[in-house]
Amino acid sequence: MTRKKIQIKKIDNTTARQVTFSKRRRGLFKKAFELSTLCDADIALIVFSATGKLFEYASSSMQQVIERHNLHSDNLGKMDQPSLELQLENSTSYTMLSKEIEEKTRELRKIKGEELHGMDIEELRKLEKVLEVGLSRVLETKGERFLEEITVLQRKEAQLMAENQRFKQMENMFSTQTHVLEQGLSSESISNICNSSDPPQDNDSSDTSLKLG
Repeated sequence: MTRKKIQIKKIDNTTARQVTFSKRRRGLFKKAFELSTLCDADIALIVFSATGKLFEYASSSMQQVIERHNLHSDNLGKMDQPSLELQLENSTSYTMLSKEIEEKTRELRKIKGEELHGMDIEELRKLEKVLEVGLSRVLETKGERFLEEITVLQRKEAQLMAENQRFKQMENMFSTQTHVLEQGLSSESISNICNSSDPPQDNDSSDTSLKLG
């Protein structure tokens, strides 16, 4: 059975139109996802329903894709310009980045204690609070590092004490064996000396026999 071809025109039934919108929107987003995945394309879709509800899909970042589109459109209209720096200076992304860098640089100078003359009391209090929070984090991190180093040193100390104890046991064992060997040698020497000082029994009997004869 062949599928009936749908006539492309506005659907008069509100319910049917809303159901079709939901189905086609999901299918469109699915196709966009497949295209970006298979072809490594950067895609952004923006859809507004009949009631004004926003639906969007972006393969990376919607803001980045829009800025890239604006930059590309500006560059197409400025192909006759010889300098790339002029194109970047007139682009929206370059302006936004410049403002952001300027703001961050100003905040960094304030944190370092510079350019404070234009700040009121409330701004100074906020800056003080930020510095206190940062200082507390620095102190906390430093304390954690100290504890880690102390733990490592304690482990090394325990290892050294264990090795020292093992060396002491080996030394005591060696001293005991040496003492036993020395005692054994002394006893043997005394026995040899005693044996050498005793007169031989055979000579006594020979002398007696001679005297009797």
